[in-house]
Amino acid sequence: MTRIQANLVLLLAAAIWGGGFVAQSTAMDKIGPFWFVGLRFGIATLAVLPFALMEARKAKAPLSKNGLLSFIAVGLALFGGAITQQIGLISTTVTNSSFLTGLYVVFVPVISVIALRRYPHWIIWPAAVLALFGIFLLSGGELASLTRGDALTIVCAFFWGIQIILAGLFVSSTGRPLALSACQFAVCSILCLAIGLFIEPIDLAAISAASREILYVGLISSGLAFVLQVIGQRYTTAPQAAILLSSEALFGALLGALLLGEKLPPLGYVGCAVLFAAMLLVELVPELTRRRSRLSNA
Repeated sequence: MTRIQANLVLLLAAAIWGGGFVAQSTAMDKIGPFWFVGLRFGIATLAVLPFALMEARKAKAPLSKNGLLSFIAVGLALFGGAITQQIGLISTTVTNSSFLTGLYVVFVPVISVIALRRYPHWIIWPAAVLALFGIFLLSGGELASLTRGDALTIVCAFFWGIQIILAGLFVSSTGRPLALSACQFAVCSILCLAIGLFIEPIDLAAISAASREILYVGLISSGLAFVLQVIGQRYTTAPQAAILLSSEALFGALLGALLLGEKLPPLGYVGCAVLFAAMLLVELVPELTRRRSRLSNA
């Protein structure tokens, strides 16, 4: 897979996640967040597990203990991001949630430098700022005073940043994207269901009422999109992946307007253009730099 193809895969994952914001929001009228996230990733685990087992049979060597522990670490980061985002959606809008979740576009390169001493291509920094500005414009250039849901979504963005970095790091070192996906889904599901048993009542009627949302985010937004993420990240860097995945804010805002009646302000359309420009910069500038380098060395 080429880097351009990988980036298109990541863009598709972002579009699917954008639609997931709507399903996640409407589900909170029917079911508690821990049961929702637990069932969501339980379904995703079952959907990906057969493919992960096929991947294991074709692998040259079994997954090591360190590899399994690394996958569990990704699952813990996924749990932190998924549950804080879901609880946040109880008291914030789809547009605000998608905007604030997009803060991981800034967290990823900062965490990469601090924790891994990995310095990305210089274009990542201005592109990250540009993407963040574009996401900000999607909200109309202003946000109401922060609610509890907004604050939780900022925490969620930090966890997503960690998850993106760890997923990219460990999928490259193990070459087992489907095993990573199945393991992180299972860890997140088990933790949420275990907590949900103690703090949220078991209500089969609520599960039935939210079944469409659970199936969408379980099979499509989780099972498919997260697999696309880890596959795409095998062929690109974490900061570049973060820029592309941040376009979920664009899709979330547009679908929130179309399906939930949340209005996209005039500045929002400018934000779409700015975000698209940031993605083009991330895509084109490194490629042009490499071509010039090859020509100068030829």
